[in-house]
Amino acid sequence: MPSIASLLKVKRENVRLMYIVYFAFFTSGMMSTLIGALLPFMKEEYHMSYVLSGAVISAHQIGNFCALLIAGYLPYMIGRKRSTITLSLGIVIGFLLMTLSGNPILLLIAFAFTGIGRGTLSNITNVVMSEISENKAASLNLLHASFAVGAFVAPFLAILSTSVFGVYWRISAWVLVAFELAVLLFWTRSSLSGKPKTKNRDEGTDFAKSPRFWLNTAILFFYLCSEASVIGWLVTYFNDTGRLSPALAQTTSSALWVFILIGRLACASLSVKMNKNVLLLILGFLQVVFFFMMISVQSIVLIYISLFGFGLAMSGTYPTTLSTMDKRFMSSTIATGTCIATATIGAIAMPIIVGSVAQSVGIAGGLATISLSILCMFSLMVVKYLLGRRQPVAATA
Repeated sequence: MPSIASLLKVKRENVRLMYIVYFAFFTSGMMSTLIGALLPFMKEEYHMSYVLSGAVISAHQIGNFCALLIAGYLPYMIGRKRSTITLSLGIVIGFLLMTLSGNPILLLIAFAFTGIGRGTLSNITNVVMSEISENKAASLNLLHASFAVGAFVAPFLAILSTSVFGVYWRISAWVLVAFELAVLLFWTRSSLSGKPKTKNRDEGTDFAKSPRFWLNTAILFFYLCSEASVIGWLVTYFNDTGRLSPALAQTTSSALWVFILIGRLACASLSVKMNKNVLLLILGFLQVVFFFMMISVQSIVLIYISLFGFGLAMSGTYPTTLSTMDKRFMSSTIATGTCIATATIGAIAMPIIVGSVAQSVGIAGGLATISLSILCMFSLMVVKYLLGRRQPVAATA
């Protein structure tokens, strides 16, 4: 059986780096869902309102946004290795800080630090995998599948620490800190360059003149609106509405990410067999259908079926959209950072919008506002598909 490296067409000297990248993104996935899994416990212990709960999720995304920009330029000043290690420390600092104090200001700072670490890992892992793998679509889908595995594991840490050890959610946070420290150690021993990166002409601002670059960025903007809000609010939504028991509510996050993992593995295969714009159109349509089903049904069985469908539909949107970028832009940390940072503005704004609406009309009404971003995303996917049909040669640009 061929190895992952041979399937992705990664050269032998880059195999170790490939595994480090995948492990780093695995831990980033753990952090992503652990925030949502622990939020109900933090909300109760620290007496957080819906507005503050939404604000800390948005603070995480603000940190993510800042890091994406900084991580795009910092390698040219101090090198990839130093910039990655320095900024990734934000996850360790943030999770330790949120276990020490419920002060609203400190919580906002803590969540912002976690976002800084996440944004750094998102930028560097996507860029490195695009550089060392010839099969970019498959490697990016598998990269995001490793994120999904981490996202699946994390809520079970929360269940273990709150059910087996009592309501002691801090254990989960400390376990994540240990994983992140391991990641930092691996980065120090990786083959990432320690020298300031040299900027070439293709890594300037040419991407800013590309309509297709901004169309892809807009799709990711609305996708991240829904992803950040659903992941951040899902457990709280099912817990506070009483549609699921607290234990079952905790499992919804893991269930969603199991289905996302399955979908990303499937999309890694489909992306090399069918038109990527058609694949995106199908994924967008299914997100619309299953999200409306998820917020409408009452049956536990139907809730999990909707989670299954929505997770599958979400799965390939991000990596497949990225894989349709111009190759020049995907090899540039500036272009990639600008794209993901701009898209992350949606992830910043939407969670606090959901929290504000929930404070006024209830969490059910708050979560329902996410449907607007999903509909906007699907509309842009239709535009992308139609443009691809007009200019088939540039369809993957």
